[in-house]
Amino acid sequence: MTIDSNVILKSRPEDLLDPPGYLRTTLTLIRKQPFGAFAASIVLVMLLVGIFAPYLAPYDPIEVAFENMLRPPGSDFLLGTDQFGRDIFSRLLYGARTALFVGFTGAFVGSTIGLVLGVTSAYVGGRFDLYFQRVMDVFQAFPLIIMALAIVSIFGPSVQNVIIAITIPFIPDCARVIRSSALALREIPYIDAARANGFSNTRIVLRHMIPNVMAPYLILVTTFVGHAILLEASLSYLGMGVQEPTPAWGLMLQGGAEEYVESAPWMAIWPGIAISLAVFGFNIFGDAARDVLDPKLRSQ
Repeated sequence: MTIDSNVILKSRPEDLLDPPGYLRTTLTLIRKQPFGAFAASIVLVMLLVGIFAPYLAPYDPIEVAFENMLRPPGSDFLLGTDQFGRDIFSRLLYGARTALFVGFTGAFVGSTIGLVLGVTSAYVGGRFDLYFQRVMDVFQAFPLIIMALAIVSIFGPSVQNVIIAITIPFIPDCARVIRSSALALREIPYIDAARANGFSNTRIVLRHMIPNVMAPYLILVTTFVGHAILLEASLSYLGMGVQEPTPAWGLMLQGGAEEYVESAPWMAIWPGIAISLAVFGFNIFGDAARDVLDPKLRSQ
């Protein structure tokens, strides 16, 4: 095996230390977006808490113990107990798992359907695109929470139905953004070359257009997770989302914010802080990811 000396002579020391692409993107995020990096750390902690909740929780989150009801925060119960004697700290940890499952599933499914529909609409164009946009206008005319409430009212309150109620409103929002990006791709010469080579429309959409709109798609997914967590908490608080005894932050607020706001304020304070941190983390991280991944913003 021989080594080309010209390659060694032309190589710069910084080239030899050039980190991989994913690491370079992470370092860029930390250097240019320290606030976004802080938000990313919140997201990471939430993910770890949700994954390892069974090992971190000191008590069973659904076990009722009336002898421990309304205990204030202390050495035995770090964040106190609720009206059923359940440990609030344990329920917060398991509530992170519920919020992440509902948030990620709703955001991913809704954004993915919107991605396919948006790219297809931009590629096909014509009457299909015109009618498709009018249908999206109808969906976007309804506020997010109103549409979600209507869907849950039809199908009934449960985790699966909450995911459906969160998924459907995200579809038109993502489809609109992706369509605007895909419209520019449709006129690029390599798309014409693919048509000239006899490639099918499905192959052109899946192999040549969708990969080129992944940056806005990933940004939307990240941002939608925060919206989905807030929406799930709102539905649970209204009694239309996750039902007892499943640990959920909005459900914890429903049980503690009204009847025990004076006698046991910790029942509402800790779930409220958890929801605020989660939504803050995902929203700020989504904005930072947009600044790093968007070529237009990255070149500024």
